[in-house]
Amino acid sequence: FGDRMYISNATGCSSIWGGPAATSPYCTDKNGHGPAWANSLFEDNAEHGLGMYLGQEATRNRLADLTRQLIAVEYTDEAIKAAGQKWLDTMEDGAANKSASAEFIASMESVVSARGDCDCDACKLAREILKDKEYLEKKSVWIFGGDGWAYDIGFGGVDHVLASGKDVNVFVFDTEVYSNTGGQASKSSNIGQVAQFAAAGKETKKKSLAEIAMSYGYVYVAQVAMGANPAQTLKAIQEAEAYHGPSLIIGYAPCEMHSIKGGMTNCQAEMKKAVECGYWNLFRFNPAAETDKFIVDSKEPKEEGYRAFLMNEARYSRLTREFPDRAETLFKRNEEVAMDRYQHLLKLKAMYDEK
Repeated sequence: FGDRMYISNATGCSSIWGGPAATSPYCTDKNGHGPAWANSLFEDNAEHGLGMYLGQEATRNRLADLTRQLIAVEYTDEAIKAAGQKWLDTMEDGAANKSASAEFIASMESVVSARGDCDCDACKLAREILKDKEYLEKKSVWIFGGDGWAYDIGFGGVDHVLASGKDVNVFVFDTEVYSNTGGQASKSSNIGQVAQFAAAGKETKKKSLAEIAMSYGYVYVAQVAMGANPAQTLKAIQEAEAYHGPSLIIGYAPCEMHSIKGGMTNCQAEMKKAVECGYWNLFRFNPAAETDKFIVDSKEPKEEGYRAFLMNEARYSRLTREFPDRAETLFKRNEEVAMDRYQHLLKLKAMYDEK
């Protein structure tokens, strides 16, 4: 979606790898078009992203009004009328509106150029629309941030934006810890995980941000892990963007604070292990789907690999050295909660299938 993509990026790890000119993951196409990226405060990023959406929405609504006026003018060129109507008909369809916008712009520029300084109503309206022609194409608005933002400090904003019903996409890079501020425990941190403010292992289970969002019934929600299933990750992103309403994608994101054996070179493989053992679940909830609204993309967990997965990361294994008895208790609870969670997802699927 890069040539029509707006990104509001919360301050944090994702703004560090997403912002610097030297290492920016973004680029432009042959036409010089690329994502419009902006960094906002940690605590108001969701609202900032919503503001970006509302601004372009207001502009596009004004252009739609002008287009309707242009079509209504009796002596407007027929090619412009046809292209204008096609643009109106596809206004909220990102894929279809791309070509419709290009056709509409070309038809207006051709006529305006041919008529020179013509001062008729049709030419005046066409020139007014062309002043903001970059807003004709439907924008893909994304709000990026980590779990410290989405689960904790910025949760109120995330909840507000998702509840708004507006066509924005929220992507959470879930590291299960405040990665960018020294490794403090967040509401996304899991049972037995060692972090600042949880030196003896976190006692409470991870917050279910996905289910909170799903409770609205009109929010697209998905959990992904690129290293475990790249196809499912891409499908979730495509479905979320195509959905005419708010969407939330939560991506499992191993980071330095996990202290994975062998280092970050192995982070993609670590995602796969997390999904296979049931530590992280893949699923998609699409309110717009006529059937299969809720799809569990994860397979049945391989329980024998669960403890091995925990021990492969120092955020868990260090607890066995400092508090061995407590580690055994917390790790057992961690695994039990994970197995119960998978069964809960299957029950949710059955419930939606019945509906």
